[in-house]
Amino acid sequence: MDQLLNRFLRYVAVDTQSSEESTASPTTAKQHDLAKVLTEELRQMGASDVFYDDVHCYVYAKIPSTDGGKQTKVKGFLAHMDTSPEVTDTNVKARVVRDYDGGDIVLNEEGPIVMKTEDFPELRELAGKSLVVTDGTTLLGADDKAGVAEIMTMAAYLLAHPEILHGEVSICFTPDEEVGAGVDYIDLEKLGADVAYTVDGGKLGELEYECFNAAAATVTITGRSVHPGSAKDKMINAARVALELDAMIPASERPETTEGYEGFFHLTHMEGETEKASISYIIRDHDKARFLEKKSRMEAMTAKLNERYGEGTALLTMKDSYYNMKEVIEQGNLFLVEDAKAAMEELGIVPLVQPIRGGTDGARLSFMGVPCPNLCTGGGNFHSRFEYACVESMESIVKLLIALATRG
Repeated sequence: MDQLLNRFLRYVAVDTQSSEESTASPTTAKQHDLAKVLTEELRQMGASDVFYDDVHCYVYAKIPSTDGGKQTKVKGFLAHMDTSPEVTDTNVKARVVRDYDGGDIVLNEEGPIVMKTEDFPELRELAGKSLVVTDGTTLLGADDKAGVAEIMTMAAYLLAHPEILHGEVSICFTPDEEVGAGVDYIDLEKLGADVAYTVDGGKLGELEYECFNAAAATVTITGRSVHPGSAKDKMINAARVALELDAMIPASERPETTEGYEGFFHLTHMEGETEKASISYIIRDHDKARFLEKKSRMEAMTAKLNERYGEGTALLTMKDSYYNMKEVIEQGNLFLVEDAKAAMEELGIVPLVQPIRGGTDGARLSFMGVPCPNLCTGGGNFHSRFEYACVESMESIVKLLIALATRG
């Protein structure tokens, strides 16, 4: 499995950070750098129907059937190439901590930047394993280059062993998943999959077919600037009105106070001065009714500001991002989950079926007609300078992907 680690280290060295500000597709041109690498590697390993969308930055490929057409459903495996805009992806310095002792890991002595088990107690479970970490100045990119490396290693193995019987397998690598645009320009005909799995989860064993319903909301506030010496009953300070809006959201409905199936309002950005301000949120809930209620509350909070300060003071723009794929998976497609659980158990992996507190390309893809649960990658602390990947977990996931590809 040295090829797996070598692939992963090569991929994380490529800066593919997407952008929330850009309206281009892909949102950053540098995502093409990894797409070109993957395209060439797929061609060299002998994949068929390799296609690189050099406009929108998608990579497609097929592993031809070896079972004589017995398996009629084409299975797809997807991962995204971009990394989160939250922490820089420029000049990633990855290193392997072998035979990890289960204690704190000094990422950078100069900082000092230390990944502490006090903050991340799950690290203790990985004692004795090999962990890939950064120098603490960037994220690692295991989300989702671990998934990319695992799919590529599966593909190389199956193509090198045509004696292994399996149906046709489809592969797709997407851009801009981290900014909610991962399947905006996907070509379903080129994907050619009847069902699929995204490889975009966390610790070994995670298996997810429920995700949030999601929306993005921005409130733009127009204030009134008056000299502070004579501002009484005249000034409307837009920045303070934005703070007033945020104060209407209970502390119990923030991401830092919620878990499991609990939804939230997450303040993602705010800026402002006296005359103009804006405040942005992502709204999340697994339950459709509670999701709609949260959106209604955002509308009511905005209306309350307009009642208080005058019509037109606050302008809300809100857009749905994706929906809970559970609706699709439970309509005759639970076999995908059962197959993954069975394959894990056969490999000695304990299945951890749980809801995603986020979303994947598979959420939107499921509603586009390709049911698509999510599998683990073996990484953790995503979107963070404390991100890591467990090499042994990644190796197990490659075996899992091969097992699913060959499962009837």
